[in-house]
Amino acid sequence: MLHLEGLTVLVISLYIYNELDFSWIMFIILLLAPDLGMLGYLINPKIGSVIYNLCHTYLTPALLLGVALIFSSSFMLAISIIWVAHIGMDRGIGYGLKYPSSFKDSHLTRV
Repeated sequence: MLHLEGLTVLVISLYIYNELDFSWIMFIILLLAPDLGMLGYLINPKIGSVIYNLCHTYLTPALLLGVALIFSSSFMLAISIIWVAHIGMDRGIGYGLKYPSSFKDSHLTRV
């Protein structure tokens, strides 16, 4: 059910992004940007999981969305939608929030 929920978020994000007529080139370039949070694992698994989870929880792009709306920034709005799409995509294919034990341990499954 959680995989289906993630795919639903991805599809709705794609629809909204398209309706707002944002750049698809920017979408393609930034879609995997939240995965840069994996670099925290170069320090250690505990710090890596915290950084990764900050980049992969809906709270962070939701805060950016709020800032985008307050400042009427279409650029920040586009980034927040891309970010949400990324998280939905990850959840849809089984990547979840990470436990500090290992990168492979997530709230959805062991990858």
